[in-house]
Amino acid sequence: MFDVTKKLKEHGFKVTPQRLAVYNVLKNTKEHPCAETIYNQLLPMYPTMSLATVYKSLEVFKNIGLVQELDLGEGSSRYDANTNQHPHIQCLKCGRVEDVDNGMLYDLLDGVKEKTGYDIVKQQLYFYGYCPKCKRSH
Repeated sequence: MFDVTKKLKEHGFKVTPQRLAVYNVLKNTKEHPCAETIYNQLLPMYPTMSLATVYKSLEVFKNIGLVQELDLGEGSSRYDANTNQHPHIQCLKCGRVEDVDNGMLYDLLDGVKEKTGYDIVKQQLYFYGYCPKCKRSH
């Protein structure tokens, strides 16, 4: 938590137990939760915390580069504490979101650069399909 505390202070934001708890949930999951999921997970430990607190914390983290916001077209954003650019894949049945290995991305980025002449500074890539569990019942 030291890095989070330091980063918050460097950017002039208050360090609160709730804010640290929100970040801790994201840092310790690969689930890519939405704000409501984080809120429901923390509610038993922080019964007075509001959903607005979670949203505000996520916005702060996003603005200072501690999390990335994912828009998978669900109507609400998901969040990832892994801020390195990497693709994601979502199951169309259960909604699970996972990271995709960056190794596959480099060839694609090289091809895009070569075809377009662009210097790519950022990318966001999503794949959609059925996870192994849902595929068996599909």
